[in-house]
Amino acid sequence: MERREEEDENGHEHEHEHDIEIEGKESSPKGMRQPLLLHKRNTSSRINRTSQIAIVGAKFCPIESLDYEIVENDLFKQDWRSRKKSEIFQYVVLKWTLALLIGLGTGLVGFFNNIAVENIAGFKLLLTNNLMLKERYFQAFAAYASCNMVLAVAAAVLCAYIAPAAAGSGIPEVKAYLNGIDAHSILAPSTLFVKIFGSIFGVAAGFVVGKEGPMVHTGACIANLLGQGGSRKYRLTWRWLRYFKNDRDRRDLITCGAAAGVAAAFRAPVGGVLFALEEAASWWRSALLWRTFFTTAVVAVVLRSFIEFCRSGRCGLFGQGGLIMFDVNSAPAAYSTRDLLAVIFLGVIGGILGSLYNYMVDKVLRTYSIINERGPLFKVLLVISISFLTSCCSYGLPWILQCIPCPAHSEEECPTIGRSGSYKNFQCPPNHYNDLASLFLTTNDDAIRSLFSSSSEKEFQISTLLVFFVAIYFLGIVTYGIAIPSGLFIPVILAGASYGRLVGTFLDPLSGLDAGLFALLGAASFLGGTMRMTVSLCVILLELTNNLLMLPLVMLVLLISKTVADSFNKGVYDQIVEMKGLPYMEAHAEPYMRNLVAGDAVSGPLITFSGVEKVGNILCALKITRHNGFPVINEPPFSEAPELCGLVLRSHLLVLLKGKKFTKQRIMTGPEIVRSFKAHEFAKPGSGKGLKLEDLDIKDDEMEMFVDLHPITNMSPYTVLESTSLAKAAVLFRGLGLRHLCVVPKTPGRPPIVGILTRHDFMPEHVLGLYPHLHSHK
Repeated sequence: MERREEEDENGHEHEHEHDIEIEGKESSPKGMRQPLLLHKRNTSSRINRTSQIAIVGAKFCPIESLDYEIVENDLFKQDWRSRKKSEIFQYVVLKWTLALLIGLGTGLVGFFNNIAVENIAGFKLLLTNNLMLKERYFQAFAAYASCNMVLAVAAAVLCAYIAPAAAGSGIPEVKAYLNGIDAHSILAPSTLFVKIFGSIFGVAAGFVVGKEGPMVHTGACIANLLGQGGSRKYRLTWRWLRYFKNDRDRRDLITCGAAAGVAAAFRAPVGGVLFALEEAASWWRSALLWRTFFTTAVVAVVLRSFIEFCRSGRCGLFGQGGLIMFDVNSAPAAYSTRDLLAVIFLGVIGGILGSLYNYMVDKVLRTYSIINERGPLFKVLLVISISFLTSCCSYGLPWILQCIPCPAHSEEECPTIGRSGSYKNFQCPPNHYNDLASLFLTTNDDAIRSLFSSSSEKEFQISTLLVFFVAIYFLGIVTYGIAIPSGLFIPVILAGASYGRLVGTFLDPLSGLDAGLFALLGAASFLGGTMRMTVSLCVILLELTNNLLMLPLVMLVLLISKTVADSFNKGVYDQIVEMKGLPYMEAHAEPYMRNLVAGDAVSGPLITFSGVEKVGNILCALKITRHNGFPVINEPPFSEAPELCGLVLRSHLLVLLKGKKFTKQRIMTGPEIVRSFKAHEFAKPGSGKGLKLEDLDIKDDEMEMFVDLHPITNMSPYTVLESTSLAKAAVLFRGLGLRHLCVVPKTPGRPPIVGILTRHDFMPEHVLGLYPHLHSHK
């Protein structure tokens, strides 16, 4: 996927025309620069031309940032002051109510996903099994491959034609949104619909994918839908909902939704909170911790209630409720020094294999992008080919291994006649079973349960574990990136568990640990090597297996695998964010940023407005630029000398111009404007389209009139001196969740603002494009 060097068509703050007047810029020589010194700059080369487009579902979409900053202008201050205690209380209650609704909605979707996957996949596997028992092997394969193909095509058609943004995991997109990136349609209602049904069809089709990543995206989409602040289209315009028409409250709700998604997928409420804290959210506070915990608790209660209801057999083939593996390990977790050495070995190899997995996923995604860009039909054809490959592997590989006699004292029926069970007869004679078929021809959740079971319950041949590991490892790599909702958790857990059990089988004479415990540790090592998470993964695995005695070993293996893998490449989600072209701000500044100051990265030209500005000038600036923020400068007679009044947003200017509160004289009319407008008129619209430049109807005589910008100007924008190190500015920008950071001069007698830094100005492509010699400091 190439990052295209084009101008943004919809909303980057620094893509400008060359005929705009340049203010506050000076020109300068090139060459080596000394650290933390401001130098003169060549403005002709300082227009930000790095990628302002992201790849969302193989479509190129313009990127905007989100406005997390609190806008302190006269209108909003008036609104805050006028709120009564009862209104504030009602707003707080509504926040908790929305958190409750997110938990209920995500829990219901999680249960619906599980029941649908188990029943659809169960019907397919029963049909195949019955034909196998009658020794109609070719018909069994035809039925199995055909069912998989139909389900795969259904998932691909939904993704390719209705919501391309629903393809893939969805976690990178949610992570980018919570970082402040507003990519097109990633949380739209159509994406939610396709994510739910596409995930069901994709998992039931036998692909080596999980529903866990898509559940995170689903939870975020549900939260975004509830946090729209009402809808005029559907007449849901209760006046209290309008307080949620801002990016700050939506961000909090979507954080709750992401945590609820993990809780619904793994039934791990604490793991969900920690996942949101460690991996998803870029910004956190204690109040959000409480609300997120409340949301995940609601999800756990909802799932528990429905699963208890289904235990009596009222939900068709739905048995254990998806990936819920309580008490899968009955073996004691006693370990010695030799066992610790084995765990360290698991962690090192898991880290190496995990980083290799990420490397290969990256290469496959870049290859698939070439195919996917050719159109929806090619996306569907790619899905069909991967579906056929998966069906061939799942049905064909068990034929190469020998059958195993049924265990003498097994509590479970052997061989298994129905869908559920660990002993698949496949092509074996009576009282024998095929252990590889028992892993392939079942749901992914049941395969994980079998691998995590103790060695006394289930024995696997070494050849079985080796074949299954290699097949799942490479099928997981080639499957991710096709046009279906696909999570990475399950493929990685499957590959890790089979690898761990394989090592455990080899070390059985030397180690006191059970093979099932080795499978759990192998899954942890793979997860650490690919996802690069530690705390949240540790808690999720312990909540899954209900085995607190494994805590020290799981912690150790996660730390080792993450450390080893970090020395090779980034985590898989970070790689995908970068590949999609999403301008993600890291928590730390890059080393080369210490050699530059804020003034060095400012790209221009700069457009400013006076406190009372001519309507024609505002309209012209809005037409010829794509800025989303403009500095407002007070000049005589409104101030003794030019001074920075604040920052005004494009969206607010459009509302103000639509209201037409113009004057023929250049005078301040702030009180009248405050009385004429309400704060909610300037609130950010939901997923529907807000006011656009084309909606304005400004007549020729009004172009020469004036409008007072003071009431809608944010009087306290965040500013840094031009001599501030770029590293410090980057940490401030990310930590506060900013969209604009004003750079002001250090010395008097100059224009009151040097420029504005936005997200794209901190990107390596821009900074290293201006200063190529800094490549050596990376």
